[in-house]
Amino acid sequence: MAKLTSELLRPVDPAHALDEAALLRFAAANVPGFPGPAPALALTQFGHGQSNPTYCIQASAPGGGRTTRYVLRKKPPGAILQSAHAVEREYQVLKALGAHTDVPVPKVYCLCTDASVIGTPFYIMEYLEGIIYPDNALPGVTPSKRRAIYLSTAKTLAAIHKVDVNAIGLQKYGRRDNYCKRQVERWEKQYLASTGEGKPARYQRMLNLARWLKEHVPQEDSSAGSGTGLVHGDYRADNLVFHPTEDRVIGVIDWELSTLGNQMCDVAYSCLPYIIDATPGERTSYGGFQHAGIPDGVPQLEEYLSVYCSFSARTWPAANWKFYVAFSLFRGASIYAGVYHRWTMGNASGGERAKFAGRIANTMVDCAWDFINRKNVLQEQPSRGFQVSEAPWQEFGREQEGSTSTKDQGKFVPSEKVMQLRKKLMKFIEDHIYPMEGEFYKHAQSTSRWTIHPEEENLKALAKKEGLWNMFIPLDSAARARKLLFEDRSLVSPGSSNDLLLGAGLTNLEYGYLCEIMGRSVWAPQIFNCGAPDTGNMEVLLRYGTKEQQKQWLVPLLEGKIRSGFAMTEPQVASSDATNIECSISRQGDFYVINGRKWWTSGAMDPRCKILILMGKTDFSAPKHKQQSMILVDIDTPGVHVKRPLLVFGFDDAPHGHAEITFENVRVPVKNILLGEGRGFEIAQGRLGPGRLHHCMRLIGAAERGMDLMVERALNRTAFGKRIAQHGSFLSDLAKVRPLFYCLHGSHLKF
Repeated sequence: MAKLTSELLRPVDPAHALDEAALLRFAAANVPGFPGPAPALALTQFGHGQSNPTYCIQASAPGGGRTTRYVLRKKPPGAILQSAHAVEREYQVLKALGAHTDVPVPKVYCLCTDASVIGTPFYIMEYLEGIIYPDNALPGVTPSKRRAIYLSTAKTLAAIHKVDVNAIGLQKYGRRDNYCKRQVERWEKQYLASTGEGKPARYQRMLNLARWLKEHVPQEDSSAGSGTGLVHGDYRADNLVFHPTEDRVIGVIDWELSTLGNQMCDVAYSCLPYIIDATPGERTSYGGFQHAGIPDGVPQLEEYLSVYCSFSARTWPAANWKFYVAFSLFRGASIYAGVYHRWTMGNASGGERAKFAGRIANTMVDCAWDFINRKNVLQEQPSRGFQVSEAPWQEFGREQEGSTSTKDQGKFVPSEKVMQLRKKLMKFIEDHIYPMEGEFYKHAQSTSRWTIHPEEENLKALAKKEGLWNMFIPLDSAARARKLLFEDRSLVSPGSSNDLLLGAGLTNLEYGYLCEIMGRSVWAPQIFNCGAPDTGNMEVLLRYGTKEQQKQWLVPLLEGKIRSGFAMTEPQVASSDATNIECSISRQGDFYVINGRKWWTSGAMDPRCKILILMGKTDFSAPKHKQQSMILVDIDTPGVHVKRPLLVFGFDDAPHGHAEITFENVRVPVKNILLGEGRGFEIAQGRLGPGRLHHCMRLIGAAERGMDLMVERALNRTAFGKRIAQHGSFLSDLAKVRPLFYCLHGSHLKF
């Protein structure tokens, strides 16, 4: 039966009680964004699993403020084997994978090696609300969903095995060569340490199995070449957290046995459900799928292996499959023997389920011998029908920085380049912007709301450093600007990169996919210098500005040093029809004199706003669509009066906001006119086209974020005896909304 993460929680076992006051002091000082000051702390324990005690920390800010969940994982108390329960190694590998790859793992926050805090070393990581499947048969799951879950499991393992450990700082995480030889010796020692005099009885067939394995270690194990790398060490279904509503892995957990070595050991271990059912419980048979029958939808073992081999670019493992499966059963038996030994001493974190571990250990040994004695255990080659694409799987890969290939531009399906930018953008938002949203909202409601939160500028600098900057700039505009602006290096600030300032070389369609991600947080667009009205104003300057105008105003906008406003809407007329505009722009010698009243001038309240693009009429007698012009107005010009902020749907949108502005005999140089008199309507059409796409895609992103928050709440709230997410009416409404999102997404990306 599938279990939500939250459904695995139970009261803390008295044997595993913690000093909550000491834990609170440590977390408040070391966990970024920890609720405070003096938050209320609620501690529960995960009942699933028999290894390192794992807790859920629920911290609530005082006065009904936000509540945040974290996971704490620690070494168990009491006497333990020296090499076991290495939470320090877990933290190391999770930190490296989270920072440098797209392998789905929880984000880690801090490690404490000081045993005086809560008794043993521990680390704190992100809480993932998702689904865990304790039963490999996936009861209560549809056949199509079972298939998707198993294939996602195989692909995620392939992603782990494709990680370049040298590139992420794990090259010294373990020895690659002679992995199986060393592992057999290690698990034999662990077994001997967990059994014998004064401990659970030893099983002679286990000792015989160790001898057989030592004699049959594959030749390929002696080298550190292909097929060696990062090994999870305990890769199975109940160490994977799946998305609450999608059949994909969002977190691989329990890395305490991870190291470098022969990766086929991971593969064989993940295939054990086909061989044996090792779920702890009181029963007479522990036969796996191949004995009891494969549940509908679960792929055949051969297909599961084919998917893994294709996506990891590994060779078919038939030659040594008997050894790898037997070794996996041997290691599992040693682990369960240790769990059972700890249970007899009262230390096992799995509670009463651990009392069956001794029986399972011996059953795994018997199963290993049965497997060894089979004549055929795997076909020499996979069946033709099970073959999948030969191309290595790239879903969790990272494209090289700075790529500007146009090979796939113009296609409906986003290119690999766009998908990698999208992943990078999402990771930045999750790591840096979501955690700061509370602070930004608090600042925007304070008496200082018309000032800039200092962390915003820090995040902008980080986004620029990571290449997530000015992504809205179309490829053709970037080419024009590069030619006009950057022949003279004196125009840009020292250290600025021309290519960085001119975006990623995307089309408007490609940028739409990124815009959707930025829409998930109202603060995100401006962090990446992709916020309105600056995007539209920069595009106007890119397409229609003179070189002098671009030097003066475009470059500082591209660098993010200033912001801008767009003054079009007027109080007395329906200004969405630009022909109604009444603001006058009259020429007097070398100046234009502007008179008029504008409101909802976007961006004008921002203290960084230095330039306005104003739309007015230069010739009231010209043809209807030739009367309007656009002109650049320095906001500090005499006669420009910012009167007040205006509300949009009840919000003032501080600190940028929308302003009412009057222009009283404002004199600006003739050189400030854009494209020429009477060209304003023409410019407006060029400006508004991409802008509409930007706004639409951001709104879809906001809707997706709303959906995520709704689902998260439904998974955590109980009404009428069950989770909101389990009520039929909620599921029905959710099912109706999702197709609408798909339609919206498709309609805005169809051209």
